[in-house]
Amino acid sequence: MTAQAEDTRVILRGGTIVSAEGEARADILIEDGRVLALDVDLSDAAGRVIDVGGCQLLPGLVDSHTHLEMPTMGTVTADDFDTGTAAAAAGGTTSIVDFAMQTDGSVLAGIDTWMDNARNKAHIDYGFHVAITDASPLAIEEMEQAVARGVSSFKVFMAFKGSFMADDQQLLRVLRRTGEVGGLVQVHAENGDAIDLNIDDALSRGDISPYSHATTRPDTTEQEATARAIHLASWAKRPIFVVHVSSARAVHEIQSARSRGLPVFGETCVHYLTLTEEELARPDFDGAKFVCSPPLRHEHDQDVLWSALRQQSLQIVTTDHCPFNFCGQKELGREDFSKIPNGLPTIEHRLPLLHQHGVRTGRMTMSELVATTSTSPARMFGLTSKGRIAPGFDADIVVFDPEATLEISAKSHHMAVDYTPFESWTCTGAPIQVLSRGTTVFADGEVLSTPGRGRYIHRSTGPFPAGEITRL
Repeated sequence: MTAQAEDTRVILRGGTIVSAEGEARADILIEDGRVLALDVDLSDAAGRVIDVGGCQLLPGLVDSHTHLEMPTMGTVTADDFDTGTAAAAAGGTTSIVDFAMQTDGSVLAGIDTWMDNARNKAHIDYGFHVAITDASPLAIEEMEQAVARGVSSFKVFMAFKGSFMADDQQLLRVLRRTGEVGGLVQVHAENGDAIDLNIDDALSRGDISPYSHATTRPDTTEQEATARAIHLASWAKRPIFVVHVSSARAVHEIQSARSRGLPVFGETCVHYLTLTEEELARPDFDGAKFVCSPPLRHEHDQDVLWSALRQQSLQIVTTDHCPFNFCGQKELGREDFSKIPNGLPTIEHRLPLLHQHGVRTGRMTMSELVATTSTSPARMFGLTSKGRIAPGFDADIVVFDPEATLEISAKSHHMAVDYTPFESWTCTGAPIQVLSRGTTVFADGEVLSTPGRGRYIHRSTGPFPAGEITRL
């Protein structure tokens, strides 16, 4: 199959639409890249017909946590906006929100840098958060212009002392500023001071293996930072979003806050739902392939994470795609685990993994899968034309075959990385065709789009305008 020009009118015939609320049999009429109509039978409508009989039709997935072309730990993530978004499309993701990093002290310079990175490369639509690593007067001032440019969410790291980490005062400044300009603050919640001391102690004992990454970042460091971030947000009377929640202890802090009516939200990631810290103990440094922060946890933590998604204590499942090659990048930490670049390549396989380990095991329904991977992130992060199959919305649609078989392998994936943490895993259920704004960008195992096709998404402040927010 070859790449196709954008069709004016397309009809998807014979499928079952899955929404966050339920499932319904309907044809879909697409015109000029948007959904024009839904009906049980659109056989009289004109347009190019795509037969999707027997398939489920999902709104294109939104991945609100990716790191493409990000410099960190002496290297740069392996996927750029070309390969990373091509792989996303192959996995059913039609929009990403990547993390721009404050650059030379400037929030706006960081946004400009990431805009330049994505322009002429992205296969699918993209937006940005911005990470504030130094909440200087300049950065705080620039937050208003960032929101005006459609970058309405701000990340603060509570870990990675000496590089990304901001202190409590800086986090509080950022929270207060969103009360003036609107938007949402996200936190990487780990106690960076404690972790830094733990790493020094481990290295002094000669503990250099990848498994020490987990022992120096225990779940209590995540729990404490999560609780502290919640307290700071409540003082600022602003909402807060905890990224990549990995542990039962952190979940309990979020649940406790939400039970008190505080506007606390969070995500977990597909790797925390499917992998455990035992992977870090693999021999011959192979455990380095599984180093991410927070680290992988235990089966008990996975059970709590799955339950939290069902209870909507956590609202989103992302990938935190932060890919590094094993050869030449992960190997930077052979003699010192703290120098292993942190992150996993996951952008391509979120949908089939969640279907296999969530839907097929009864841990989530298809509607809950759609809610956590598409509808909720689109709403929370202000992607107003994404996350639903409905008239007026972008025709971002995944044709999903629940019986298709996918074997995950580094030999066949589209990511520009030399391994996958899910090597040889088999999933039943996979996307067989993906449409972005009405145009097929993936089919028959091939990415059909071209670099630069993706458009920048100017995001609203979503449900988080300026002003005090004290209740859900």
